[in-house]
Amino acid sequence: MLYFIGLGLGDAKDITVRGLEIVKQCDRVYLEHYTSILTCGKEELEILYGREVILADRDMVEQSADTILEGAKESDIAFLVVGDPFGATTHTDLVLRAREQGIPHRVVHNASIMNAIGCTGLQLYNFGETVSIPFWTENWKPDSFYDKIMKNRDSGQHTLCLLDIKVKEQSEENLIKGRKIFEPPRFMSTQQAAQQLLEIVVNKEQERGTGSVHLKPDSKVVCVARVGTETQKLLTCSLLTASQTDLGPPLHSLVIPGVLHDLEADALEMWKS
Repeated sequence: MLYFIGLGLGDAKDITVRGLEIVKQCDRVYLEHYTSILTCGKEELEILYGREVILADRDMVEQSADTILEGAKESDIAFLVVGDPFGATTHTDLVLRAREQGIPHRVVHNASIMNAIGCTGLQLYNFGETVSIPFWTENWKPDSFYDKIMKNRDSGQHTLCLLDIKVKEQSEENLIKGRKIFEPPRFMSTQQAAQQLLEIVVNKEQERGTGSVHLKPDSKVVCVARVGTETQKLLTCSLLTASQTDLGPPLHSLVIPGVLHDLEADALEMWKS
């Protein structure tokens, strides 16, 4: 059996009781290690589980999935995912591969940023399409996510922006030369995301005009950091202020509110500095 088990948002103990019971009986335990992180290391997980935890990077999950599936017909394999297994990042490909090989699977769900973002006081059913904001480079500055934010705002809906992380990434030079040298992990902050959005706002201002639904430097945003942990931080402020504010260690997310109901507006007042 192949088990997909969500770990929740905080530390090692956020796994569900059912999930923990399954992990303790599994022959192999993999931890998906490229879409998100926990506040603890794998060593702490191994102590709690009484099992070795194998880090599964993007290459293993996407290119060498058979390594994970090997022996799953005769034994129990756990595939652990921070948050929910099918939350911010789906692992449908691995499910399909298992099905093709006749390997049964089960899912143990958990909290993810997709539902925990309700901690802001914004109603989940008022959110539109979730967007991802990627790290820009000197020569690559995509802005298609901005159009999706605008589409949500046109409908009065809020937008959850998931911020880029880079784990086990190679520089362009090392990639071209085939050198297995990896860059230090990077996690986008709300400050950097807001800075990129501000640059887009400036570039789009003349093109799009200044209608009320479009983002401006004084548009209200909600910055969130380390949701689900004891150091959780929320801040309601302008986009300009967000671009100048450091909320500390990862993980961060950014929310662009749409039309606010009275209850939502009152809730966001709690997070003003």
